[in-house]
Amino acid sequence: MSETLEQNYARGGFGNRLVAGRRPALLIVDFVAAYLDPVSPLYAAVETTRDAAVSLLQAARRAELPIVHTFVEYEPGGRNGGIFFRKVPALRCFERGAHPEWGAFAAGLAPIAGESVIGKQYASAFFATPLASLLTAQGVDTVLMAGVSTSGCIRASAVDCCQHGFIPLVVRDAVGDRAPEPHEANLFDLQAKYAEVVSLAEAATYIAAHGR
Repeated sequence: MSETLEQNYARGGFGNRLVAGRRPALLIVDFVAAYLDPVSPLYAAVETTRDAAVSLLQAARRAELPIVHTFVEYEPGGRNGGIFFRKVPALRCFERGAHPEWGAFAAGLAPIAGESVIGKQYASAFFATPLASLLTAQGVDTVLMAGVSTSGCIRASAVDCCQHGFIPLVVRDAVGDRAPEPHEANLFDLQAKYAEVVSLAEAATYIAAHGR
């Protein structure tokens, strides 16, 4: 009998469990209107994901966790977007002044006073941004992650989160993608190699136990 994918990964030594720390923060990656407007080239039908992210954000606010929001913005012509901008023409919707309605934070996910907002040009929220320093300065050891897309900016951010020494908790219900196949494949691989993938309920329980 052939082994299952899960058995193959386990035999290879993947999938060890990470124990979440005591100083969590919430990172919401690029959850802007472009992913929710059917006219946008980045539309991903992630309305349910948005609702879960709103619930997660509310829980983090009640617990007074550090909260960071990211967004993508490019200079006209994408000159600060490098190869990533050339590879993904849909990113043109984030050129400064081109479609401000698409760059706006999704309903219910707009930052409030006391929450950090970081602009970025590449997939990872950590790449060429002050995110790692910001988290370190606040004593954070664990990062709950929500946003879009699972196979793109979430995956890249989770890998970099791990590489910067923070424990990544990717909240399954609160991350989304254009299709279920890349969404599930990337969650599987993140759990196997770089992060812990947790449910919204698990995340809420963890947040409630580690408020400040």
